Formats: sequence, structure tokens, C-alpha cells
Amino acid sequence: MTGTGPGSWQPDPEGRYEYRWWDGQSWTDQVSHQGQMSRAPLGSARAAETPAAVQDSQAPSATRATAYVPRQSAAPQASAAAGGFAGITGDLVDGRFSEKETKPVANQNSKLLRVRLGEPFMARQGAMVAYQGNVDFAFEGGGASKFIKKALTGEGLPLMRCSGQGDVFLAERAYDVHLLQLSNSGLSISGKNVLAFSSGLDWNIERVKGGSIATGGLFNTTLRGSGWVALTTDGPPVVLDAGESPTFADTNAVVAWSANLQTQLKTSFKAGALIGRGSGEALQVAFHGQGFVIVAPSEGIQLVAGQ
Repeated sequence: MTGTGPGSWQPDPEGRYEYRWWDGQSWTDQVSHQGQMSRAPLGSARAAETPAAVQDSQAPSATRATAYVPRQSAAPQASAAAGGFAGITGDLVDGRFSEKETKPVANQNSKLLRVRLGEPFMARQGAMVAYQGNVDFAFEGGGASKFIKKALTGEGLPLMRCSGQGDVFLAERAYDVHLLQLSNSGLSISGKNVLAFSSGLDWNIERVKGGSIATGGLFNTTLRGSGWVALTTDGPPVVLDAGESPTFADTNAVVAWSANLQTQLKTSFKAGALIGRGSGEALQVAFHGQGFVIVAPSEGIQLVAGQ
């Protein structure tokens, strides 16, 4: 891609990197150097210059080809002539959707998680959408006690252990992906919202206090320790501070909460609750204490009578 129109890679006006992204009006902090993308703020006075003005003051344009080939260290001129993107233009191949190289574990975009393997990690079975390198995927059952808990409680968390060398991309039904870091703390997450987490975290299926199997109790997956965890939400969530006042959430909409919060299942069944969507709102989780609660704007797939 060589023009100076909107959305193109251009020679970095500061000269610190090979290319910087020009969005059509101004320089951005997206840079590329030897095929690796990163972010670096533009700090020189040349930030106001257009790409054409910058190229006029640098080497001749014939030696400054601006084609960008992700993850290759060959010279830009050779990449433009013989690279796999030669002869193809468009927003999908101009660099904006290329693999991001910022951190070992980071969001590729709002719907997709990218994990660079160093240590093994756990991921939901079926969540892998792509990978590069030599990666091994193995079933992770968690032992006999967790298998029994899954069978008795219905809290399903089908996991696989990802190990090896390479990059793994994870997603689940195009849900929003959120990345959290735990530092000697705990997080209680609904099993259906767990996407992946570092293998250093301890996980277990635990009953939410205040309920039981006989009374329609709620069971969640609890992660404890230090490490990262990626969870999904069906739409942008709201994070409520339970320390401000007692907090209540629908059992189908609650995603996760601080493991130190005190919980109790509250029943508010009334005949009127059977009108409309059914009795889904008849059971809520009450939260008390210092911590937060994550609630999604969706209660999941609702089943009608007879299904």
C-alpha cells in the first residue's frame, strides 16, 4: 500500500520506526518495525506534517515502499514484491487487522483473545479459533472430585490444557472478551463465562452460600491465586460496587464477583412472575461486603415450555 490517502502505513516521520499509521488526518501511535507492530506516541514537531511532506524530506519514494507484511523481517521493498500480500489491497490486508504483538496475553480485539505460550494455560474446550506454532491441546478433567461435582451440580466447565510454543487465539460465540489479573485474590465466575486462565490459578466448583441443590442452589467456578483470567459477556457488562449498598442480580445475568463477598439466594416468587418471560426473576443472588459484581445485559437463551 503506497498512497497517502486515509488509512495507510507511511514512513515514520520521526525515523525511530519503519512505519507509522496515518489515519487520513493525523499520525497515530501505531508503529511497525521489521514486521512487528507496537504502539509509540509521536512526540516530535513533525507530527503536523503530512505523509507527502515527510516523504519529500526523506529518501526518494522509490526506496520507501510502504507495504506492510505482518511478522516478517525482510526489507519492505522485497516484501512488497514477493510477499504473500502482493497484488492484494483492502482494509483486511492493510495492517489494521494484523496480529497484535503488545503483550503475551492480550485482546486481539473486543471479541478475540490472543495468548503467546510460555507456560501452559487452561481454556474452554472449543474456544480455540486459530493458532500458530507447535501447540498441544489436551483434555483437562481436574480430577475425580471435580468430575463428580460437575455431574451433581451441572456447573459445566469443559477445559483443555494448552501447552507448547506459539500463539493461540480464543473466542466464544463472538461474545465480548475481558481480561483480568488476580493477585493473591479470588474470583467466582459462572462456568459458561470462563474463556481461559493461567494454569497457576487454583480452580474449583463451589456452592454459592445461601442455597443448596434441594432448594435450587447456585454453583460457580472459583479461581484463586495469582494469574490472569479471561471471561466473556454477552454484550457490555456493568460492574457494581457491592460495598456501596446491598446488591442483587439475576442468577442468569450475573457473570462473576469477588470471591470474598457474602452471598445469599433470595426468592421473590409471585404468581405475577409467571406472566411474560416466566419465573426467571424469581431467584436472585444477594451480595454483601467489599467487592464488585459483574452483570451482563443478557440472561442467556431462554427456553419456553415444552423444550
